[in-house]
Amino acid sequence: MDQLIDYTRERTLAELAKLPKGEFTATGVVDNDGFTDEPVQLQVRVAIDDEGVLFDLTGCDPQRRAPVNSTYSQTFAACAYVLKCLIDQDVPVNAGFYEQVRLVAPEGTVVNCTAPSPVVGGWETQVRLTDIILRALHPALPDKIPAATKGTMCQVGFGGTDPRTGQLYSYYETMAGGYGGRSTKDGPDAVQCHGQNTENAPIEEIEINYPLRIDRYELIEDSEGAGQHRGGLGLRRDYRFIDHEVSFTVLSDRDRWGPEGLAGGQAGGKARYILDPEGQHVELGSKTTIALAADTIFSYRTCGGGGHGPPHQRDPQAVAEDVREGKVSAERARVAYGVVIDSSTGQVDQAATEARRREMAGNGL
Repeated sequence: MDQLIDYTRERTLAELAKLPKGEFTATGVVDNDGFTDEPVQLQVRVAIDDEGVLFDLTGCDPQRRAPVNSTYSQTFAACAYVLKCLIDQDVPVNAGFYEQVRLVAPEGTVVNCTAPSPVVGGWETQVRLTDIILRALHPALPDKIPAATKGTMCQVGFGGTDPRTGQLYSYYETMAGGYGGRSTKDGPDAVQCHGQNTENAPIEEIEINYPLRIDRYELIEDSEGAGQHRGGLGLRRDYRFIDHEVSFTVLSDRDRWGPEGLAGGQAGGKARYILDPEGQHVELGSKTTIALAADTIFSYRTCGGGGHGPPHQRDPQAVAEDVREGKVSAERARVAYGVVIDSSTGQVDQAATEARRREMAGNGL
């Protein structure tokens, strides 16, 4: 074991020596903490020198009364994850690797809270922090860094009394969302991001085991962040609770600001949390608990990933394929990407596309 740790240490240090030297900074926010409407401010400084990589989070907000506080271990995990993303993927992960994660996270802040701070939503801060650290490193590693991902755990929890058995039940899952566009590829649609390892819960399994129906489960058209390489699409899941009342909790984010684009890409579509989408259509916040009457529908819609690169540089054929697959509307193709689709054939109208893109260039789009 000692030999393996020594080997890992040597490999990790050799990989870190390849990274560009310098200091890199970025800021960002969690939309709110759920108790107040004030954004949670996050500030990152990454210093790469001959000793390795230092993650300095001095300047992040003081810990909150609400449950968006990250523990030191959660924050350390975010930094370790980023470091692992930057080095050769066959480097083992053990003490020889973790020794190189140098972290400054002041006590009493949202990235290193002290007891008895609420932490159930600390993952919201931790996952967002990962995106911000990566964005800070974009000037140093432009080909490796994606645009912002969904950047939220997208937590869902509900419970009630099963009318079929009279037994209490509870349910919890985390929803997928869009990944950020990359320098050479689109962001994947509807995936877990940045260290999240929860799997998709199939509709059939949910409906067999719980007294509810999933009315809709689908990708959200036009939710991608437009870019030369677009962000991934967000996901929609509509829950209908049959013959019983439930307590429904959303612990998520991104309903105020969508995931940021990169290198000229646009932000991904914002998340939405909608009560009774076919009737009252009440938009709720990203951190809420609500009592739902029997047969009520709750529509949970996650955000899309940010786009990478200018949208007008996207391959028109890739845009046309997205339109044919129902991922991007023809109108959005024209407005965001400057690609005009012939409605009779579904193909790119070359002349109209060239004219539209000239118009966009003239307007600085």
